[in-house]
Amino acid sequence: MINKESQSSDHLTTASRRGVRMAKVAIALAAAFMLASIAVIISIAVVQTHKKTYISRGLKYGIVLDAGSSRTTVYLYEWPAEKENNTGVVSETTKCQVEGPGISDLGKNGDQDEKTLKSLKDCIAKITEVIPSHRHNSTPVFLGATAGMRLLHMKDEETSNAILKYVRTYLSSLPFNFQNASIISGQEEGLYGWITVNYLKGNFLEKNLWNAWVHPHGAETVGSLDLGGASTQIAFATSDDAKGEDIIKVSLYGYEYNIYTHSFLCYGKNEAEKRVLAKLAKKSTSWANLKHPCYPSGYNISMLAEEVFGSECTKNDLPTKYSPKRYITFFGQSNPEQCKFLVRSIFDLTSCQGTENCSFDGVYQPPLSGDFMAYAGFYWTALALKVEGSKSMETFNTNMKLLCSKDWKTLKTSIKDIKDIHLKSYCYSANYVHSILADGYKFNTDNWKNLNFQKEVNKTSIAWSLGYMLALSNMIPAEGKIITLPINNVLFTGLLLLFSALTIITLTYLVIALVRFCY
Repeated sequence: MINKESQSSDHLTTASRRGVRMAKVAIALAAAFMLASIAVIISIAVVQTHKKTYISRGLKYGIVLDAGSSRTTVYLYEWPAEKENNTGVVSETTKCQVEGPGISDLGKNGDQDEKTLKSLKDCIAKITEVIPSHRHNSTPVFLGATAGMRLLHMKDEETSNAILKYVRTYLSSLPFNFQNASIISGQEEGLYGWITVNYLKGNFLEKNLWNAWVHPHGAETVGSLDLGGASTQIAFATSDDAKGEDIIKVSLYGYEYNIYTHSFLCYGKNEAEKRVLAKLAKKSTSWANLKHPCYPSGYNISMLAEEVFGSECTKNDLPTKYSPKRYITFFGQSNPEQCKFLVRSIFDLTSCQGTENCSFDGVYQPPLSGDFMAYAGFYWTALALKVEGSKSMETFNTNMKLLCSKDWKTLKTSIKDIKDIHLKSYCYSANYVHSILADGYKFNTDNWKNLNFQKEVNKTSIAWSLGYMLALSNMIPAEGKIITLPINNVLFTGLLLLFSALTIITLTYLVIALVRFCY
């Protein structure tokens, strides 16, 4: 009897132990399954979140018409649709120069107007072909008129407004998103030129080893010197504590800059030359034989008095007995020293005597600092003197004197492929550039080497219009990149629900099993 009961008890104990082991195995398997389900959920969530493929929405475009005093140039710029650091990574795609004078001359000559407008339409047609049709409606168009229109607005506001109205009507008829056609201030022109120079030099952004855009470590900005037909601009970064109406704080690519910028109206190359001619004509009663020290000997030119005195820049030099249709004839002298003295006389340097931080005409200017890039009219003059790039002040002066000493025949032989109307003025231009840089801006033998005369950087034109487009791209809404997910949304949702359900079921089983096991 005792043996049977003992055997039965042993049998129950063995079965109980087997049951406990099976329960433990089941609980362990359930726990492992639950952990595996949780791991799968986390894995697909991480993959779906962090392994997205970004597809760019392509390129966006912007058109800027640089309506200068002597010509109009149409620029087409492009940048990634998703933008970079709130300022588009903009590059020049196409440039087209409109034949004929600037828009400030519209209405003066019907035949010339017709040629100019035809050339403008040809440029727009050329640019239209480059922009994909689906981008036409979103491509902004801006026209910025500079010093030529500033002067016209001062002289004849009604005509200036009529020209702008005509231009706006034409640009609004294009298949693009017309924004504005306006006269930009000289300060804006100088600032946008500075932005262009530093953008092209890579002082705002550069690509690192991983092909990502970053801010260059320790990058120094470069000053900007722009010379147009009716005005000239200087702009450079200055100390944070500098203040004044010519100091502008700008923010680009997440960094702030304190910029000094000033524009000198009537000191553009063409208008300054009129002022030189006006000084000669005003001093003489005989306009039939005026000696011009800057023009080459053997060269002479006759022009109407209104071509010299009809500008807002020369109206204060009008002779007492002025007849606009009277001819003035200038005879070249090839006299370097007299030319230098004559050109220097158009700058008011006395107003800055004894005044600290002053350039000329009594205009405030902080001390020069860093390198400078001189472009547009500065570059073309330097090219004629064979001092493009960076040369010494001594080399500039030597070559200037040599150029100004040549007679007309020798000059035409040494400098070819340039129209006579421009070639005869190169001695004047050289002296003008020297005077404004040395006497005006205070470049000297020490810092002249910091000047770099250039036309373009990385095959892109140096012009205020690029800086204009860079600034305006901040106002264009950024488009997000198209996201391609590694797992289809429907499949992702299904897997998430499936493994979540399995996790819940397993967790419920574990809770029940543990309760039964413990109690």
